[in-house]
Amino acid sequence: MVDYKLLHALAAVIEQAGFERAAQQLHISQSAVSQRLRLLEARLGQAVLIRSTPPQPTALGQQLLNHWQQVRLLEAQLTRQVPSLQDGAFNNLRLAINADSLATWWPKAMASFSQRHELLLDHVVADQAVGLERMRSGEVAACICEHAQPVAGARSVYLGQMVYRAVCSPAFAQRYLPASQASGQLVASELQAAPAIVFGPDDRLQHRFLLEQGLRAEFAQHVCPASEGYVELVAAGLGYGLIPQIQIEPALASGRLLDVVTGWHLSIPLYWHHWRQGGALLDALAKHVQHVAQHYLAA
Repeated sequence: MVDYKLLHALAAVIEQAGFERAAQQLHISQSAVSQRLRLLEARLGQAVLIRSTPPQPTALGQQLLNHWQQVRLLEAQLTRQVPSLQDGAFNNLRLAINADSLATWWPKAMASFSQRHELLLDHVVADQAVGLERMRSGEVAACICEHAQPVAGARSVYLGQMVYRAVCSPAFAQRYLPASQASGQLVASELQAAPAIVFGPDDRLQHRFLLEQGLRAEFAQHVCPASEGYVELVAAGLGYGLIPQIQIEPALASGRLLDVVTGWHLSIPLYWHHWRQGGALLDALAKHVQHVAQHYLAA
């Protein structure tokens, strides 16, 4: 028989990235959290947690976390059907999402759904190239990523294409790309020497851009792990960057931002992944997200 109190402790340690914050979330002492995990490991006869900084689940721990995520969703469905079981007004869902979706179309997609279903969202920001790893580890119950193939026990649906433009400010173009601007055609040596802005270590969009121009994927770079701040750094002229078209259409129209290479764009497919046994709420959310996304993403 599974003791879900013990699984809850494991999930809290992973989600909160440590024992102290897990204890605060569970409203118990840190030693009590440790005791629950030791008891879980004693019953299973093997480790469920790698006690690193931050803690990481073992392969068995990942299986347990995946199960815990699905149990939470099924419990939420049951409490809606049997209101007397409710111990709070809201349901909770932890999901991984890329920062560009979070900064553009996602809030519009979720406002009405969250209110209608009394759903609280715990967003884990992860690049679209690696978001699926958060689901595979059992950390989240759903994610948005660029990979179509779901993990075992999950399903995926296609949402659409996020279209990126390589852009810079007029001042940046004058300083770093003067010959390109004067001729109307990219001068490769100028672009290779120009600084870029990347979101973080998992952001490989600039690398794809340079490779498509026949250049080396090696460049000077600023790092900005915030979508809105990223746009402002590009607009201020610190570097060029790849930004979703839907995020900068007014800036392009006004001339505040310019294309680095006229007519160039990069389309990244996005997929919604969720657990198959996540219950009616997760199924309804998948249909809702797919329906709304088609109004904001390219086909």
